[in-house]
Amino acid sequence: MRQHDGPASARFEPVPLKGSTALESLAEASVSETLGRAAADAPTGSCTWWGIPFEVESAMLVTDEVVNIPVNGLMAEWLVFLHTADVKPLERNASGFVSPSRGEGLLNEHIADYVVEYADGPELRQPIRRRHQIGMVQRLWGENCFEAVPMYKPRPVRAAHEQPVRRRSTLPSWGYSQTRVPLNPDHANWMAWLYAWANPHPRRPIRSVRIEPHAGTLVLCGLSAGHATSHPLRWGTRRKALLRLAPGESFDFDLDEYGRLEQIRLDLGQVISAQPHVHYPNHEWAKTRQNQVPRPDLRHVVIEYAAHPDACFHLSSGRTVPVARLESGRASNGLHPIAAATQRVTLRVIDAESRQPMPVRLHVHGEAGEYLPPTDRHRIPNPEWFEDYGADYVALDGSDALDGSDASERSSHPSTYIPGETVIDLPLGPVYLEVSKGFEVRPVRKVIEVKPSTRTVTVRMKKVLPWRERGWVTADTHVHFLSPATAQLEGAAEGVNVINLLASQWGELMTNVGDFDGKTTFGSKEAGGDGEWLVRVGTENRQHVLGHISLLGYEGNIITPMCSGGAEESAIGDAVGVLMTEWARQCRSQGGIVVLPHFPQPRAENAATIVHGDVDAVEMCSWDDLYAGIDPYSLSDWYRYLNCGYFFPAVGGTDKMGATTAVGIIRTYARIPDGTEFSYDAWKNAIRSGNTFVTYGPLLEFAVEGMPAGSHVKMPASGGTVEVEYELASVTLPMTRLDLVINGEVRESTRVGRNQARGSWSVRIERSSWIALLVRGRHPDKPEMIAAHSSPVMVDVEDSPFFAQADAVTILEQIEGAIAYLDTVGTRPGERAYKRMRMILTSAHRQLHNRMHRAGLGHIHAAPHHHNGHD
Repeated sequence: MRQHDGPASARFEPVPLKGSTALESLAEASVSETLGRAAADAPTGSCTWWGIPFEVESAMLVTDEVVNIPVNGLMAEWLVFLHTADVKPLERNASGFVSPSRGEGLLNEHIADYVVEYADGPELRQPIRRRHQIGMVQRLWGENCFEAVPMYKPRPVRAAHEQPVRRRSTLPSWGYSQTRVPLNPDHANWMAWLYAWANPHPRRPIRSVRIEPHAGTLVLCGLSAGHATSHPLRWGTRRKALLRLAPGESFDFDLDEYGRLEQIRLDLGQVISAQPHVHYPNHEWAKTRQNQVPRPDLRHVVIEYAAHPDACFHLSSGRTVPVARLESGRASNGLHPIAAATQRVTLRVIDAESRQPMPVRLHVHGEAGEYLPPTDRHRIPNPEWFEDYGADYVALDGSDALDGSDASERSSHPSTYIPGETVIDLPLGPVYLEVSKGFEVRPVRKVIEVKPSTRTVTVRMKKVLPWRERGWVTADTHVHFLSPATAQLEGAAEGVNVINLLASQWGELMTNVGDFDGKTTFGSKEAGGDGEWLVRVGTENRQHVLGHISLLGYEGNIITPMCSGGAEESAIGDAVGVLMTEWARQCRSQGGIVVLPHFPQPRAENAATIVHGDVDAVEMCSWDDLYAGIDPYSLSDWYRYLNCGYFFPAVGGTDKMGATTAVGIIRTYARIPDGTEFSYDAWKNAIRSGNTFVTYGPLLEFAVEGMPAGSHVKMPASGGTVEVEYELASVTLPMTRLDLVINGEVRESTRVGRNQARGSWSVRIERSSWIALLVRGRHPDKPEMIAAHSSPVMVDVEDSPFFAQADAVTILEQIEGAIAYLDTVGTRPGERAYKRMRMILTSAHRQLHNRMHRAGLGHIHAAPHHHNGHD
């Protein structure tokens, strides 16, 4: 069974051994049962480990007699022994204790001497001691060798989401695969160890190598000899290079069982990773926009590696490239060196006015576009669902959204969050920084020149929009999977005052439930924080068909079950045992607020919950796409409820479940009344008041007759003219247009400045109407999107109720659908619970139904609800 964990170095050649025992026959020799069984898995034949070739035929079994190995005038700087020791039971006293204890590995036990005999007479003796020059064929975890290495060199593992589907079943489970290295690779059934002996007389021919046993049994499997400028088993630190592909060539990012790539390999080293190269606009970096995803470069691949100075790259063309050539700064055969990140720098970001550290989002890359993270952050951030909970963000272009395509084919822009100061290793020369913090601080893109004397880099950030000073606080109503501390860091770095971290259930998976205690607001003054960046754990309670509901800031016990109704939200076989409406009422009874997340989907029971008046806000959501803007479909569904007089404000939530979503990409702004100290309770009250807007960047203030969003303006039956005033500002997303939306239709529209605008409209109102602002914006390379939307002001005209026939019919039909689900395919928890839930849905149906009859509106019900007088 031959094994090659990589190409063989030309610097070493195997030394033939004529052993006394065939490996497969060890079970019949005087060895332990463990060694005998393990020998069946021992590799034989031509093999390569750590880039060193061996010929493994028969083994030299050394027990209690001297073994002599003739090598016939061999001359070499290094002899590399491939050997292993038999296990040896510990001697225990009557109480079961070992004294003195050298551990399971029998540390420093002198098992043998290797005696090198030169042709001209002298001998050199090298003691072989356990856990120094040799290890056991099987070992206890933590009993490593100090001067030898396991025969399998370190190899990379691509994270599960990066591997083609055909290979995923052979990989470690996704959690272990995130380490990007094998789990305990030296815990194989058969493990031999490589020990490199430095020959002090490389020009003297060696006649033989003699093995003199001292204690225990060892097996010498192979011997290799060669030349190296330093210890052949000691690699250098990580480096990077750029591989240029041949015209028409595409790169295969898949790894085989030994962690090898097809198109580039190392002998005395290892290729750690291969990442698609990207083109950043370095020549105009300071002028380009924040979060701009670079262009993919299909002709180049960034190779990360660790290698011995004498190592060579082996290319699929058959050519080799010495690592030393690259590290001297020279390109060769399509491989180009990337400057090593060896300059350790402290990077500080401070507020330009207060000079205090400022938590921010940070991106740094070098001349070749290579991402340069802080020393405590991922070099390759993981963007996948529930696969990582680190403080990273990976911006994807809208066209690169996670759609099941191979991760290696996507272009992305990675960054991470820092609390205001971090340590980072940088290359000498130009380095490209992007630093940002929310929607009120001007983002910074700058180039710094790193010199040998550079030890500290300071970036000053300036707040330019005073919305927080005006009483506006920001929030993300929908975040998953982070720890409270990480959520607080990301919130502070993104300028989000309130992070609602939601525990939930996903089939049989429970998340963040241990972080819920029904009382703690992390970051509050009561919890030891500064009171500016808060995290509160709530729950997202969910049903696959009836819908989802977010329960925020409630006190006391967690509201369970968090999910019901069976797959995919809860476990298979779970009954529909509780309604969204019931969850909402329990949340309110415990002091919380109720939000309909990622509105309007799932589009079912939320209609009944709204009609009952058990909803505090509706959430506009972003998911992964930074450039999609507020979805007109979501707005259309919200508008139909407003048209029927069901007022509830808009909030913004990301539904963050991975690094491709930054907290607060879409966010809520809610205004705290003057003189009110900011707290989580004050924020809840601000949401209840309805003075909110949702935004991807533009900030706004607006009023109707001097009354803010969430207000009710009374007018006589004759109607009248109202004055609508507005102020807009944006520092991150250029604005293009402002629309005045009345009853779901654009009544007025005007072009606005990229960064600021102020104005007013006089609008004639003849019937009860709701009025809101919609702001559009775009980057030059992106289509226009709905970038911000206010909650409405409700204008109540006497004797003119809010009601829209077509919208009311659709709402009624939605309630009928929820009843139909409960009556037919929904798994029932029992007759009593079924009747309770049906009564709640029927009550909502009846409320709206009676309103329609009072208004004289004709309509048709679904079959179970149809009766005469509706046509």
